Amino acid sequence: MPVRLKLRDIAFFERPVQFARPFRFGAITIKATPQLFVRAEIEVEGRGVAVGASAELLVPKWFDKRPELSPAQTVDGLRRSLEIARGLYLARTGFLTAFDLHASCIGAQVATCAKKNIPPLAAAYGPAEIDKAILDALLRAAETSFFDGMAGNIARIDARLSPDLVGLDITTFLSGRVPLERVAIRHTVGLDDAVEGERGVADARENSGARYFKLKLSGDPAADAARLSRIGKELTTLGHDYKVTLDANEQYADLAALQALMGRLDHDAALRPIATRLLYVEQPMPRDITRQSPLGALAAHGFIIDEADDSYDAFPAARALGYCGISSKSCKGLYKSIINATRAAKWSANGERFFVTGEDLTCQAGLAVQQDLALGAFLGVTHAERNGHHYVDGFGDTPLAEAQAFAAADPDLYADTGQGIRLSIHDGDLLTGSLHATGFATSVHPDWSALLPLEQPRSLQEHLT
Repeated sequence: MPVRLKLRDIAFFERPVQFARPFRFGAITIKATPQLFVRAEIEVEGRGVAVGASAELLVPKWFDKRPELSPAQTVDGLRRSLEIARGLYLARTGFLTAFDLHASCIGAQVATCAKKNIPPLAAAYGPAEIDKAILDALLRAAETSFFDGMAGNIARIDARLSPDLVGLDITTFLSGRVPLERVAIRHTVGLDDAVEGERGVADARENSGARYFKLKLSGDPAADAARLSRIGKELTTLGHDYKVTLDANEQYADLAALQALMGRLDHDAALRPIATRLLYVEQPMPRDITRQSPLGALAAHGFIIDEADDSYDAFPAARALGYCGISSKSCKGLYKSIINATRAAKWSANGERFFVTGEDLTCQAGLAVQQDLALGAFLGVTHAERNGHHYVDGFGDTPLAEAQAFAAADPDLYADTGQGIRLSIHDGDLLTGSLHATGFATSVHPDWSALLPLEQPRSLQEHLT
């Protein structure tokens, strides 16, 4: 019998997060932004009441990059997405499976957000965060871990939102998962980050011994090529092999500009340290341009979508354009990640190579990083971008007792460095052993009393004044 639940309450909180260094990607530099926390209370049929939690940064100018909007306005779009989703989810009053609840709300969520000028990627943020908190509560009620619960499809994910699949595809994929014991970190090099010398890309104190590097692109082929040449020169001094990925965050205007960069990678000897170790290029063009631009011969270089992944049909559409991969981010929806990983496995069975990657924009130490890491380890993502430990100083402004509780529960993931509790990286890897705890990759919840209520979104007129 499926495990069914009824929602009793959804509450939103936030905590300010100050960055230890500026992070520049695309057209924005972030120095601080709030972290969202979700608390969901459910009643599980025959099992009583349980509480679950999730967390994620409210990142400006990523979900919605429209130039006419300020960073604060794009964060308010995420706040509105959350409030709309809360109303839709709480309106479902009967007992449903976790995926029933998601599937019955996602269409109305996107449609309602569209009426309020919120694009689909931002619209999905609200359900994504609520779904994680609900799943945490459900797993706690069932007294099982994320890995075991999802292998048995406790959420009852089916193919109703992905008609290119059948239900057996999904259940077969889930039941065959063997979660990774280690996931390598992919060190992000932001556009303002140092390249050479102390705190540069080859500084082991800075890159935490990473073997994988994610290099941000600006959208200017000449400037990007020059910077990649400098980075490549530094990476050759590491003393161990390495792989790289490139991420343009939608900054390349069109195929012509993208071709100019790839041409340099193909023919410029100074770029060989990058070109010969390049795994893929992430989201080079704006999402709208992406949908209108088949890659053609460029596809041979290996491209994935990220910001263009704003619906359940985005991956099949991208495949038709020549893309071979798609990112998994829990802030875009864990169920969509699982559906896309199922697709990648099914399509790859025919001899072609399709894959899901781990791209971390919004995960900070504690709930967020643990849940996203568990999702990737379950899907078989062997290396994942990890921004949180790099751009924020450990647990940031989290109360010490809360950080210590996470460290005590997850000693393989955190360590006290003498300057605060930080993510613990073992020879360039994160360990996943403690993520087998009952619940969604955590036995610890935040100190709810130490959090602020989620700030209400302001109107456009309030922003202007």
